[in-house]
Amino acid sequence: MNRMQSKQSIYSTRCLINGKLIPASVTFENGIIAEISRDKISGATDYGDLVIMPGLIDAHVHINEPGRTEWEGFETATLAAAAGGVTTLVDMPLNSSPVTTTVSAFTEKLAAAKNKLHVNCGFYGGLIPGNQRDIEPLIKADVLGIKCFLTHSGIDEFPNVTEQDLEEAMRVIAKYNIPLLAHCEIFKEEIEFEKEDKQSYGQYLASRPKKWENDAIALMIKLCRKYNCKTHIVHVSSAEALTLIEDAKKEGLPLTAETCAHYLYFNAEEIPNGNTLYKCAPPIREKANNGLLKKALKTGVLDFITTDHSPAPPDIKELESGDLKKAWGGIAGLQFLLPASWTSIKDNMSIEEFIPLITSHPARFLNLQGRKGKIEIGLDADFVIWNPEEQFEVTENEIRHRHKISPYIGEKMFGTVQQTFVNGVSVYSENIGNTNASAGKVIFKT
Repeated sequence: MNRMQSKQSIYSTRCLINGKLIPASVTFENGIIAEISRDKISGATDYGDLVIMPGLIDAHVHINEPGRTEWEGFETATLAAAAGGVTTLVDMPLNSSPVTTTVSAFTEKLAAAKNKLHVNCGFYGGLIPGNQRDIEPLIKADVLGIKCFLTHSGIDEFPNVTEQDLEEAMRVIAKYNIPLLAHCEIFKEEIEFEKEDKQSYGQYLASRPKKWENDAIALMIKLCRKYNCKTHIVHVSSAEALTLIEDAKKEGLPLTAETCAHYLYFNAEEIPNGNTLYKCAPPIREKANNGLLKKALKTGVLDFITTDHSPAPPDIKELESGDLKKAWGGIAGLQFLLPASWTSIKDNMSIEEFIPLITSHPARFLNLQGRKGKIEIGLDADFVIWNPEEQFEVTENEIRHRHKISPYIGEKMFGTVQQTFVNGVSVYSENIGNTNASAGKVIFKT
């Protein structure tokens, strides 16, 4: 925001400062944290024992604008983000039209986002066969990373890359301090079933085996080692790949990895047949597998949690037919990163251990640690104020995504968002709803 903001202070007995929940007042002015005090400052808004923490950072979101705005769009996506305590998100380069594989397409994306951002928004560029010459210009245009697929993306304009494509691109990307993000599945061959049941979740799960994911991750680690290129594995769902990731990190490779809230919250055994709201790729796997993902977050093998928010209109999700083979694969969950993650993991770790997985760790991955992810003097005044002990049930009425469809509807989760501040401006209040349409800024690399 351009206009000057008056000084404001907020207080809670549970404010996350230096990794600990302590009584503290935080004062901010013109979008920047100006002062932190262990005392309750006169005039500070008192939030009692609600948790005040840095705003969430969702580093994996599909907004789909321009070109497929009927799927989502900046207005509705950032409204939902604000309602969920997400103050910064990063938009993926596909699902929009044009896909963000050239600087001209990136310019169109920035124009489409203008005056629609309720929260901060950064962008990734895309790597596809034949656009290697566009990678360096995209990096110089300040994208936060480059994304590729090792299997069909679902969007014909964004085809998957080959190992040769990766080799050529990683030589360039390695020169810059940004990551190459990879969707790690390598399609081997169509899985044949004696009797195909297109509504069977078990058959869908079997059709995208862990081996596809494991082999793709092994390939990315090999190339990461060869080129010393910052490499990031998105939406890890196969627990069998965790040893590969752990060994690569012990070796000192510049490798990071994320998992998603839906891989922690849902389990394959409990997904009903014919309910396409749960379809995503890689698929939601078994409970025992997902328990290992939670442990990997605690030990640091996995770095942070995202949503991979990938919404679509109801007809594309094949809600009526229940056809899991034909339905668009993607989970609508941007608004529920905080409660879904916390509900899933609260029995495995403390709040202080959990919060960095959705704040400082993704900030560090995006090289934004000097601006976001912590409550420190001089950093941006992005906050979420929430109640981790309060439970609520998700209803259609409170969903702010464009389409009111999500597997989280009807789920009872812990963690109610009371208020969200972006750059020092209140953008969401539980009693009022969304309160400001222009507080978000575009986040560039430099």
